[in-house]
Amino acid sequence: MREELFHIILGILIPFLGTTIGAGCVFFVQKEIKPVIQKMLLGFASGIMVAASVWSLLIPAMEMCESAGKLAFIPAAVGFSIGMLFLWMLDKLIPHLHMGSDTPEGPKSNLKKTTMLVFAVTLHNLPEGMAVGVVFAGLLTGSAPITVAGAFALTIGIAIQNFPEGAIISLPLHSEGQSKLRAFIMGTLSGVVEPIGALVTILCAKVLVPIVPYMLAFAAGAMIYVVVEELIPESAQGEHSDMGTMGFAVGFLIMMILDVALG
Repeated sequence: MREELFHIILGILIPFLGTTIGAGCVFFVQKEIKPVIQKMLLGFASGIMVAASVWSLLIPAMEMCESAGKLAFIPAAVGFSIGMLFLWMLDKLIPHLHMGSDTPEGPKSNLKKTTMLVFAVTLHNLPEGMAVGVVFAGLLTGSAPITVAGAFALTIGIAIQNFPEGAIISLPLHSEGQSKLRAFIMGTLSGVVEPIGALVTILCAKVLVPIVPYMLAFAAGAMIYVVVEELIPESAQGEHSDMGTMGFAVGFLIMMILDVALG
């Protein structure tokens, strides 16, 4: 039991640590990240999230329903669709601002630009936290074909892609006049929703057992929504869009290797 508890705590904290270390770049990097590097990092994060959605979430969801034969896709399809719709609704209900844009999305508000920028990153960190939570919930209850190594492959992959996200938040905030400490804190706080989302999902593990396949696919759908609606368009804006594509390929390969090798 102690070992399981240790695995869960470590699994929840690893992705958050990635965001925190990335946000800490503001203390060492003097200038804002160059656009070409930023596009590469956004593409990299996209690649990791897509690969994680397929190998760590959708495939296990369908493997759990193999007894349904040719209809094994139904829980995955339903969960995926609900996950997409859930993030779409949050996108409409929460005021936020995408990187490189001056036009806020969601309901009108008087929030500062920097606050809405943090909200945007927080919004797409939620499904990542849920993904970690549902994987460890499945591991804890034994209801999903997931190993400890496979669960940690997902958390490590998310932590790797969280590192550039933390930097992409803290460095622009500092360049816009925020102190380094405040920029670091805001960059770090953008990732707080991940361990919270993971913990809530794990605490509901026993209740979720019958619907784990749906929850795995739900997290995948939410993550894919973020990739297609936000990360890929941002990595393709303006010049050097090919670097975003190369970053995507690298991120996808790293996550695929992690999942297959450790899973």
